[in-house]
Amino acid sequence: MKDSAPVWALGLMSGTSMDGVDAALLKTDGHAILAFGETGFRPYSEEERATIAAAQGCWPGDPGVAAAEAVVRRVHGEIVAGTDGVEIVGFHGQTVAHDPRGRGTHQLGDGAGLSADTGRTVVWDFRSADVALGGEGAPLAPFFHHACARWIGAAGPMAFLNLGGVGNLTWVDPGLAAPEAPGACLAFDTGPANALLDDLVRARTGAPCDRDGALAAAGHADPTVAREMLALPYFSRLPPKSLDRNEFATLSARVGTLSLEDACATLAACSVAAVVAGAAHFPAPPAQIVVAGGGRKNAHIMRGLRDNLEVDVLPAEEVGLDGDMLEAQAFAYLAVRVLRGLPTSGPSTTGVAAAVGGGQVSRP
Repeated sequence: MKDSAPVWALGLMSGTSMDGVDAALLKTDGHAILAFGETGFRPYSEEERATIAAAQGCWPGDPGVAAAEAVVRRVHGEIVAGTDGVEIVGFHGQTVAHDPRGRGTHQLGDGAGLSADTGRTVVWDFRSADVALGGEGAPLAPFFHHACARWIGAAGPMAFLNLGGVGNLTWVDPGLAAPEAPGACLAFDTGPANALLDDLVRARTGAPCDRDGALAAAGHADPTVAREMLALPYFSRLPPKSLDRNEFATLSARVGTLSLEDACATLAACSVAAVVAGAAHFPAPPAQIVVAGGGRKNAHIMRGLRDNLEVDVLPAEEVGLDGDMLEAQAFAYLAVRVLRGLPTSGPSTTGVAAAVGGGQVSRP
């Protein structure tokens, strides 16, 4: 393939919700989005999810890590083997620990093994180089968000909000052609999004989530919990900044004595408050905030965002994007950038000292 030729890349993303693997095809030259392709989702079985969950907070060599890694490799291999027309695979893996100022970052997933299993070129380990050079290693979707803003024809600054297990915001100025250009992007994790809510509902009811936000809508939030959360040191730090899935685990204990509905309402209020606090860091007011991730399906959270932000808050589908697949598409895009030697993160997205291209490339 020519170095500048467009490539069909398959992006694979297993998020901190640990519900399964998103897969998405994207055609790109590493700069612009040229076409969106087919998408798919492979849910984890309860047994697979339990194996991966047991490795949360673990580091290489810890008990349970090898078993979880085997699940991640097998499931991702099934998806790659069943997808036609793939030239390159962007393999994010499964984050189980993230401590950029300490032990580093740990994503389960052997890209060299996946390449050998499938006979495809695999780009993986996207975060380690950024962390090694002083960055947070997250979030990594912002450069793709910048490309999305240009693809939808945004006329000025806008923002993307991902409500996955952890929330993150990206402010972009699509008037600047390169995402690594000064002033083109600002990105950071906001705080808890779906992880604590999902864990609560699963523990108390066995259901995977508060579907449509119905439980939260039926409850009454304890406002002191969100106030206490916002007083934590993380919220006084300037972006870029990132979080581990379990950084706010104390909130779960804080709502432990509340009814299910009130606990859901309180955790939803925390998610909204974290985003509102994050929006105060925008360099300029965005014309709109486009929401992706499972949280956009929580009507109670979306209503809270619209009530507390002085800007249009839209699900990704309203601007022609796929809110379920944006992160998988991002790793397809980043995979091509890695192959082309282009930066995948920069000072205003992860706090790394200079724009850096992360990722390892494994060929069969």
